[in-house]
Amino acid sequence: MASWGSVAPAVGSAFVASTVEVVEAFTIVLAVATLRGWKAAGIGTLAALGVLAAIVLVFAPLLALVPLHGLQLVIGVLLLLFGLGWLHKAILRAAGVMALHDESAIFERERRAIGDEAARHETTADWIAGIAAFKAVLLEGLEVVFIVIAVGAAAGSLWPAAGGALAACLAVLALGALIRKPLARVPENALKFAVGIMLSSFGVFWTGEGLGVVWPGADLSLIGLVVIFAVAGLAASRLLAPNRLEVA
Repeated sequence: MASWGSVAPAVGSAFVASTVEVVEAFTIVLAVATLRGWKAAGIGTLAALGVLAAIVLVFAPLLALVPLHGLQLVIGVLLLLFGLGWLHKAILRAAGVMALHDESAIFERERRAIGDEAARHETTADWIAGIAAFKAVLLEGLEVVFIVIAVGAAAGSLWPAAGGALAACLAVLALGALIRKPLARVPENALKFAVGIMLSSFGVFWTGEGLGVVWPGADLSLIGLVVIFAVAGLAASRLLAPNRLEVA
């Protein structure tokens, strides 16, 4: 049975990471809906969710067939690579070296792209809009599925992690349905910074577990890893900050 020390970080990581991904998917689905109506957006979204559900139903049971230490090692390495990628971009954006993710700009860009494509193929405009929604939900959803499985399976807390992801989805969708605008005020880079820290920490922890490392304090050592990555990330963003004008 998983301990609270591993369940809580898994649920938190799944919730925060899913929030980021669902916000990005919602922006594109909203752009589709404003152009072609909620029918096209809804069909594309539901089709993508169906594909994601099928992927989970097919592959999730296979995890039980993999030896625990092998599973922890593979997931740990993947999480570390995935988390460092998120953390790297978040550090560059926090330092001003990369532009921040602007949901309003993405919304307008997607509206123009879908509108231009639909204008060239007027008879299939709804189909094009539905495909755009399908691709957005599927791509962002695949990342959510990977994160949930990665942080939950190795810790024996797959269902709590899935619950955290579902809570994030419901929260973002409820807020989006209420305001019907791109969620531009969500502190996306701060969330990505946090996700990068948590995924990298999980990656190091599970890689060590897979290699047979005995962590001091067992699951509580995750807190120490989170602190290390947080301090390193904040220090790196401050060191890179003087370069923001040169790059800009």
